[in-house]
Amino acid sequence: MDLIKLSSHASLRYKLQPCGASPPAAAMATSYREEEARRKASLLHCFFFFLLGALAMAAAIAVLHESSYWEWRCTRLTDVVDDDGDDPSSSEVVDGGGEWGMVRTRGAQFVVGDGGGGGRPFYVNGFNTYWLMVLAVDPSTRGKVSEVFRQAAAVGLTVCRTWAFNDGGWRALQKSPGVYDEEVFKALDFVVSEARKHKIRLILPLINNWDGYGGKAQYVRWAQAAGAGINLTSGAGADAFFSDETMRGYFKSHVTAVLTRVNTYTGVAYRDDPTIMAWELMNEPRCASDPTGDTLQAWIAEMAFHVKSVDPAHLLGVGAEGFYGPSSPPARLRVNPNADAALAGADFVRNHRVLGVDFASVHVYPDTWLPAGATKEAQLRFATSWVEAHIADAEGALGGMPVLFAEFGVSTRGARAAFNATSRDAFIEAVYGAMLRSTRRGGGGAGALLWQVFPDGTEYMDDGYAIVLPRAAATAGIVAAHSRRLQAFNSRCAWSCRWGCNKRDDTDTGETTMTEADVDVSFHHEL
Repeated sequence: MDLIKLSSHASLRYKLQPCGASPPAAAMATSYREEEARRKASLLHCFFFFLLGALAMAAAIAVLHESSYWEWRCTRLTDVVDDDGDDPSSSEVVDGGGEWGMVRTRGAQFVVGDGGGGGRPFYVNGFNTYWLMVLAVDPSTRGKVSEVFRQAAAVGLTVCRTWAFNDGGWRALQKSPGVYDEEVFKALDFVVSEARKHKIRLILPLINNWDGYGGKAQYVRWAQAAGAGINLTSGAGADAFFSDETMRGYFKSHVTAVLTRVNTYTGVAYRDDPTIMAWELMNEPRCASDPTGDTLQAWIAEMAFHVKSVDPAHLLGVGAEGFYGPSSPPARLRVNPNADAALAGADFVRNHRVLGVDFASVHVYPDTWLPAGATKEAQLRFATSWVEAHIADAEGALGGMPVLFAEFGVSTRGARAAFNATSRDAFIEAVYGAMLRSTRRGGGGAGALLWQVFPDGTEYMDDGYAIVLPRAAATAGIVAAHSRRLQAFNSRCAWSCRWGCNKRDDTDTGETTMTEADVDVSFHHEL
C-alpha cells in the first residue's frame, strides 16, 4: 500500500508518494532553492548581529579613547575611606540629594550631586555682596537682593559670599550677646531663600575681624560692659577676643544661633540647607598682638570643632587672607606682599591644617597690600604669583585641599589707584587665567569670587571696588565667558568619569601632555 511521506520542509505541501519512490526532479529543485535561501537568510542574520556587536564595541572603545585622550583619572568617593575602615570626613558623607545637594569636598575639588555616585566637580565663579541682609530688612530696598542675584545668575555666577553677622549698631542682627532682632534674622532668611530661587549658593562668614558690622571689637565692648576688665587700648586690643573665655562663649552662642536657625520663608534649618555652601569662621582673621600665630591657631581649632559639632554637614573655611606666617619656609615668606604680612598672626598652611577645616581661603588685593606706587604691571604679576603659590600649597603642603580665592579686586578710586574701570578687566582676566590653568588639569584652584558686585542704585555704598554688571558690558562678558568655561569643564568631567576627576600628570614635575591648543579646543568649543 502507499505510505504518506512528509517532506523535510514544513513549508512544502504534503505529498503522496509510493514507498521507495524518488520525488520528482522539480520538487527536489524547489526544495534545494528554498533550503539555500534559508541558509543565506540565516547568514545575513548572523552578519547583522555581528555588525551590531562590532558597532557597540567601537562605541565603547571610542568612549574609552576619549577618556584616555583627556587623561582624566577618576577615583570613587568611597576610596577616600582610610585603610583602617574609618569613614571619610563629614563633608564627604552627606547625601548629595541631587544637583542641589550639599557641596562636599573630594580631594582637591568641590563636588555636588548624588553622594552615591561621588558627585560632579563644582568649580566656582562667584562674587561678594556683603550687605544683602541689611538691605533686605527694609521693604523699600529688599528688591535689590533679588536684582543682584538675577544679574549675577545671568552671567553664570554660582556662589555669593555675604555676611551672616551684624553685631551691635544700625540694623544689628545681634543687638547684645545672644539677643537677636527677629526682623533682621528674617531678612537673612529672605537672602537665603532668594539665593535658592536663582540657583546661587552662599558662603556665610560669622564675624568680622574689622570694626565694620561690629566685628571682634564689639565683642570686646560687650565683655567690658559685663565687667571683664579688658582694655581696648592695650597691646592686645580687640585681639583679646581670641583668648578671653567670655568672648569665646559669646561667639559660640552666636554660631549655634545662626546654624540652627529655621528659615521663616522655607521652613528649612540653616544647617540642613544646601543653599549654604559653607561657613567661614571670620572675615580676614588677624591677631597681630601674637605674631607667632599660636593665639589665632588655638582659636581656629576650638571654633572649628564647635561649628562641626553643631553642623557636620556643611563645609567650613577659616576666611583667611592667605598670608604666610612663621612656620612657612623662606621661599613662601617672599611671596607675601610685604614684610608686615608675616607678622599678622595668621599662617596660611598651618591655619588650614586644623581638623574640621574643609577648604583653604585666600584674598587677593595687590592695590592695598603692595607698597605705594606699585605699577599696574607689578600688581598683575603679584596677583598671578599669589594665586599660583596658594594653589601649589593647597595641592601639596595641605595634602590636596580645594583653595577658594574668596575675595579678589582692585579699586578704581583714590590717589593710589593704578586701575580704572576699563583697565581693571586686565586684573580680572589675570586671576581668571591663573584659575583656569589649575582647572584645566582638575587642580585645587577651586574658584574665585569678585569683590564686589552691585545692582543699580546702590552706588552710595561703593568702596571703589563695585562692579555694576549692566553698566560694565566688557566686564560682564569676561565674567560670563569664564563661567561658561568652568561649566564646560564641570559637565565634561561629569560625563566622562562621573566620580570626580583629576587630570593625570605624566611626570613628577606636574607637566601634562595636553597642549594649550587642545585645552583651548576643549574650553572654547562651547562658547
